[in-house]
Amino acid sequence: MRNNFCRVPVPLSSSFRTELRVAVIADSDTRWKWGALTARRLAPDPEHRRVTGYLLRGRATPTPRQLGEAGVGADGLPTEVTCAEFLDALGRERYDVVVLALVGGAVQAVLHGVRALWPGPADRPVLVTGYVGVVYEKLADGLLLRHGADLVLANSRHDAGRFRAVYEGVGADPSAVTETALPFLGGAPYAPTGGRAHTVVFAVQPSVPESRADRTYLLERAAGHARLHPGREVLIKLRSKPGEHTTHLEEHPYQRLAERLPGGLPANCRLVYGNMGEVLDSADLLVTVSSTAALESLHRGIPTAVLTDLGIREALGNHHFLGSGCLTSWDRLDEGLLPRADPYWLAAQGVTAHPPGTAPAPGGTPDAHAAARARLAELLSRDRLPAVAPYYTAATAPGYLPGILARHHLEVDGTPLPGAARQSVAGSGPRRWLRARLREGARGAYRHGVQRVAPAIRRLGEL
Repeated sequence: MRNNFCRVPVPLSSSFRTELRVAVIADSDTRWKWGALTARRLAPDPEHRRVTGYLLRGRATPTPRQLGEAGVGADGLPTEVTCAEFLDALGRERYDVVVLALVGGAVQAVLHGVRALWPGPADRPVLVTGYVGVVYEKLADGLLLRHGADLVLANSRHDAGRFRAVYEGVGADPSAVTETALPFLGGAPYAPTGGRAHTVVFAVQPSVPESRADRTYLLERAAGHARLHPGREVLIKLRSKPGEHTTHLEEHPYQRLAERLPGGLPANCRLVYGNMGEVLDSADLLVTVSSTAALESLHRGIPTAVLTDLGIREALGNHHFLGSGCLTSWDRLDEGLLPRADPYWLAAQGVTAHPPGTAPAPGGTPDAHAAARARLAELLSRDRLPAVAPYYTAATAPGYLPGILARHHLEVDGTPLPGAARQSVAGSGPRRWLRARLREGARGAYRHGVQRVAPAIRRLGEL
């Protein structure tokens, strides 16, 4: 029996006897924020929780600045690792819970790696995964790559139903799907000031829209709104600085587009960085194409506009907001519109706790993560957990799975490929320092190529 958790499944805040050890591995700044906050939601008592952070090495590995802006940390600096190194750490260290805040393919690789470490029932860690925001594309692909985790967190009742339907549709066990809410929903409720917007926040996204022309159009409209309303402050909330990467590639950073904007930005329109929650503290209107920031804003009751200027399209992700009451255009915002969200849509999407006209749970506001904590407590109370059983195997996906695992230097059975040596994540020395500097230089060259060289080549070649 686990020596740090009582056998009877009760709420986690009162069930620890010693420290619950949680490992969070993420591959971008946004997923780090989701993973670290999810760990806190699942184990809310800081006196009985120790979170160890890992960053999966890749093109989107966050910088220290990005980690600081996320506003949430681990107990110590996260360690950068490969998939093989992380699996080595799981085999050496004793973790009770592992939060996989990764893209689907990386989750699948870790699941198969864990199965290789513990091929039968064992006292292994509980594996938790989910989505960092709105699931508007690759629903089946992403979910099936996450199948095999002990908890697959759904951010709303709507998502939980969709997730179970996907698993049931292929004959996979849907029991891991657990309804929660986005862990970063919170902050002070919005207090209206006179029924008009004083501070407008335009939350940009790294890859939506993608083209330079579309992104320039949105920037011009934000600047134009500021000129039309000189009494308002328009903040263009940026995700990263040039040279940094997020979950998605940003080929045309708004910072560089702003430098080329005819006439520049007006005095009451400026670029800002920082934690989104802190920026929303002063917002009277949130404008976006489809950013998850819209859900944070709606949760607080801030008027929120999801732009239709470039159409309502799956590629933009704004189709997710159909029925929300938030879809509108810059023209209408220029005229003074403050959108009002539909309360039933908000409840169905997990943005608010319950629909209007219904009573909250006994004892006050419902705890969106209570079901996940109860499920986790039940799993941790067992002597052993069954071997991880992903839907994708060499039998179900022989033309797909090997490529996914090979990208993470794993054999199809989850063991490291020859040459993918399991190096100690705690090691140090001149050679390790030199490898780190070479990786840093290579990343800089790659990012420069994406954001400078590739656009120039396309312009010259009229591609």
